[in-house]
Amino acid sequence: MNEGKMNTNLDDYSHKRLNILTGEWVLVSPHRAKRPWQGQEEEVKQEIKVSYDPECYLCAGNKRANGDINPDYKDTYVFTNDFAALQKETPDFSLDDGLLQATSEKGICRVVCFSPDHSKTLADMEVSEIEKVVHIWQEEFNNLSQQDFIRYIQIFENKGAAMGCSNPHPHGQIWSQSGIPNEVAKKDQHQLDYYQKNKRSLLGDYLQQELQKQERIIFENEDFVILVPFWAVWPFETMIVPKKHQTNISQLTVKESLHFAEAISKITQAYDKLFNCSFPYSSGIHQSPINNGNQDHWHWHMSFYPPLLRGATVKKFMVGYEMFGMPQRDITAEKAAEVLGGVI
Repeated sequence: MNEGKMNTNLDDYSHKRLNILTGEWVLVSPHRAKRPWQGQEEEVKQEIKVSYDPECYLCAGNKRANGDINPDYKDTYVFTNDFAALQKETPDFSLDDGLLQATSEKGICRVVCFSPDHSKTLADMEVSEIEKVVHIWQEEFNNLSQQDFIRYIQIFENKGAAMGCSNPHPHGQIWSQSGIPNEVAKKDQHQLDYYQKNKRSLLGDYLQQELQKQERIIFENEDFVILVPFWAVWPFETMIVPKKHQTNISQLTVKESLHFAEAISKITQAYDKLFNCSFPYSSGIHQSPINNGNQDHWHWHMSFYPPLLRGATVKKFMVGYEMFGMPQRDITAEKAAEVLGGVI
């Protein structure tokens, strides 16, 4: 089969695509994108944006839920989560009772307020402001890495009520923990297998192939590429990948941090333009485990998982077949890249 014919088939017929980082497959059904929609539509609220909300737990100078007072911060502000999912003081324990297995999990959870301005999401911030967030991520990564019991640090953001965000003040979180999370463990194994066989980065080789094809590339600068992964699950899922093989964000130079901030600015602004709304998403940085031996096989990256499908009011739900079978999508990665590329 020639390449042109293969691409036509990918555009027109149902097929599976392999996620090379996890080893899992996603079902793509491009013909279903033409079906009429009579399902649920989300209510789009036209929120009045204010730079300061006296009732907000995260605004500068306000009292948080635990009674602490936020300082009058001017840029980013970081503190330990008042209702952390992981606790540093958790004692070591385990349960081994036949098929009932459990073990303790310790950790430290941090909250990162991106800006003192209650109204500013990353899409509204200047690149120089986002650069300060990147530097905070690096600083927190380095500090948490000094804790001997920490094995993994997950940096992420849930933006918008549709993604379960509990506070509208733009912020992200950093969860560090004593174990390796499921998704990271999958990516760790597949990158290790490829590196041991080829002595090269799996994601680095994938990126070179994508740069040659130019079918799913949305944006690139000197140090980073924004693309829709070939195996994307969410309708407008994207990934920011460093061109240089780096295992974690602490290895970013000052120039690379600026270019990373530019990439974040580009994709978050493109999302907001796509359906003319403050676009919800969950984003996260996957990078090498720490205090856990050699990690040269890792190539860090940042993913965005937005739930909107056809417009600001139509959300993609992971239900039915997706819950019991495998992920499934209607819009192809190539079409999503074309649409996003048109607004970036």
